[in-house]
Amino acid sequence: MPTRHDIRNVAIVAHVDHGKTTIVDAMLKQAGAFAAHQHLDDRMMDSNDLEREKGITILAKNTAVKYHPKDGGAPITINIIDTPGHADFGGEVERGLSMVDAVVLLVDASEGPLPQTRFVLRKALQARMPVILCINKTDRPDSRIDEVVNETYDLFLDLDADEDQIEFPIVYACGRDGVASLTKPEDGTVPADSDNLEPFFSTILEHVPAPVYDEEAPLQAHVTNLDADNFLGRIALLRVEQGELRKGQTVAWIKRDGTISNVRITELMMTEALTRKPAEVAGPGDICAVAGIPDIMIGETLADPENPIALPLITVDQPAISMTIGTNTSPLVGRGGTGKGADAKSAVKDRKVTARQVKDRLDRELIGNVSLRVLDTERPDAWEVQGRGELALAILVEQMRREGFELTIGKPQVVTKEVDGKIHEPVERLTVDVPEEHMGAVTQLMGVRKGRMDNMSNHGSGWVRMEFVVPSRGLIGFRTEFLTNTRGTGIAHSIHEGHEPWFGTLTTRNNGSLVADRAGAVTGFAMTNLQERGVLFVDPGTEVYEGMIVGENSRADDMDVNITKEKKLTNMRSSSADSFEAIVPPRKLSLEQSLEFCRDDECVEVTPEAVRIRKVVLDQKERGRTASRAKNN
Repeated sequence: MPTRHDIRNVAIVAHVDHGKTTIVDAMLKQAGAFAAHQHLDDRMMDSNDLEREKGITILAKNTAVKYHPKDGGAPITINIIDTPGHADFGGEVERGLSMVDAVVLLVDASEGPLPQTRFVLRKALQARMPVILCINKTDRPDSRIDEVVNETYDLFLDLDADEDQIEFPIVYACGRDGVASLTKPEDGTVPADSDNLEPFFSTILEHVPAPVYDEEAPLQAHVTNLDADNFLGRIALLRVEQGELRKGQTVAWIKRDGTISNVRITELMMTEALTRKPAEVAGPGDICAVAGIPDIMIGETLADPENPIALPLITVDQPAISMTIGTNTSPLVGRGGTGKGADAKSAVKDRKVTARQVKDRLDRELIGNVSLRVLDTERPDAWEVQGRGELALAILVEQMRREGFELTIGKPQVVTKEVDGKIHEPVERLTVDVPEEHMGAVTQLMGVRKGRMDNMSNHGSGWVRMEFVVPSRGLIGFRTEFLTNTRGTGIAHSIHEGHEPWFGTLTTRNNGSLVADRAGAVTGFAMTNLQERGVLFVDPGTEVYEGMIVGENSRADDMDVNITKEKKLTNMRSSSADSFEAIVPPRKLSLEQSLEFCRDDECVEVTPEAVRIRKVVLDQKERGRTASRAKNN
C-alpha cells in the first residue's frame, strides 16, 4: 500500500509531572518553530489558566514540528499530541491515541512507572501501537535508571505485551536541558555524548510508522477533538484516514446516530508549532481543523458523499464518581463575595444564577468532554454529573465559577452498578511513596478506609512504596489527611481498577462541624471564644447565614454556634479593656478541600468570589427534628 514518508503522528504519554510538556517545548525550540528573538514561556502547550496554576495538563493538544533530517533529505512533519497525565482526564488520553500511529512513553528516572503510566500504556498496547520508551530527568540526584528500565519491562509483561511491543527502543533524556541520547548516562547526570534532541528525533522517524493509505479508498476523516473560534464558530479537529479533504469541498457528515447529511467545509487549517494556518488540502495521515459544521460532535465521521463509510465511534471508560450540581439556593445568592447587597450589585450584574443557564453550560461541556455524563434528578434546578474522578469534576466547577456561575455542589458519591443481584462499587489502585517513618500512619489511614495492601517495596533510599486496592469512596477526602499525616512529604496516585462488591460503611471524617445559628457578620469577639472549640474557616467581618458551616468541631457531633456575637459595651471602665486576645488565623479551604470536607448532609456553595460549606437543610429546628426521627427509628 502507498505510504506517506513526509509525516509522522505520535502521542507523548506519561504519569503526572514526568515532563511531557517540557520535552515538547524543547522539541519545538530545536526544530526551529520559533524565531531567535521570540520570548517563549515555559510549558507552552499548557495554554489554559487552570493548567498553569495547577501545573498539570488537563486538555489533550496537538502541535506540529517540521524536522529537517541531518542527511539533507526533505523536511518531515511530526504531529505531536500532548496528553494529560492524570487518571481523571483519561478520556483525553483515549482521544489522543485515536489520532496517532505510535506513542512515546515518558518515565521519570527516579519515580519509575506509576499508576497512570500503567493506564496509558495499557490503552496503547490494546491499540497494538509501537512504543518508544524515554527515560526522562536522568539528572535527578536520586535517579535509578537501570531499576526503572527493569520495572518498565515488568510492566509490559504484566500488561501482556507481545514480542514486537516488548522490543522497544530506549532514549535517555533531560527534557529541561533539551538533551537526549541512546547511550545510558550515569545516574544523576545529563547525557554527555549529545547536546540536543537529535537522537530523540531520529528514533521517532525510525520507529513511528508512516501513515499508509489506499489510493482507491473514498474520503474518511475522524473527529477527535473540538475547539471554538469567535469568527469561525465550532472547529472540529480530525485525522484524515483515507482520501483528501479540501477547502470548499462538500462532504457527507455521518452523525453518532447514523444519520447522514451533506455539509460544506468553509475553512481548512493545519497546525504549525502553536498556531493554525489556512490550508487548501489535507491528505491521509494529516491532522487538520475544519470549520463550517456548527453541531459536529467528537467521534463522528466526514466521508465521501458518493460512498459514505463511517469510522468507529470513540469509546471511553465508564465514570466512577458523581456529584449533584445545581443553582445556588443560599440566602446570599447573587450578592457578591461580601454578601452586602447594594455595594456588590455592580460587580454581580453578569452573574449566572438561573437553572437554564446552568443546564446550557453543562450541555456545552458535554460537547467536548467525552468522559462526562449529565443526568436529570428529581429537582428541576439540579443535575447529577458523572465523571472519572473528583479532580475532573472539581475542574469543571472551577471553570464554571470563573465564568460567573453561582452553584450548589453536593458531596461526591461513587457510581455503583449491579452484578448478579449484588451492588458493586468502583475500586482504585493507590500507589503511595512515603518516608519510612510515616509508613505506620499511612497503613492506619488506609485501614480505616478499607484499603488492602497488595505490594510493598523499599528502594533502600529511606522511602517506601506501597500499593493498595481501596474503594473509590475511601479516597474522597483522603489527600488532605494524607498530606497532614506525612508532614507534606508523601506522594499518592490512584487509578481506576474495576468494580468489587460493596465494602460496607466507611467513616472517613471523625469531627463534626461548627454551624452558624443565625445570619450576620462574624465578630472577632465571637471568634476568640469559639476558637477553643475547633478550627474556624471564616475571617472577622465575613457575612454568614443560618446553616452555614464556619469551622470544624473538635468533637464528633455538630455544634450550632453564634459567631456573630458582639461584646456588650457599658459606661464603666474595665481594667481589662485594653487587653487583646490573638485570633488564630482561620483555615482557608480550596474548592477541592471543601468537597472533601463535606458530609452527606452538607453541600458546597460556589460563587466567583467565595466557596462556602453549608448544611443541605439550613433551618436548625428542622435539622433537629430530622435527627431525632432518625434516632427513634
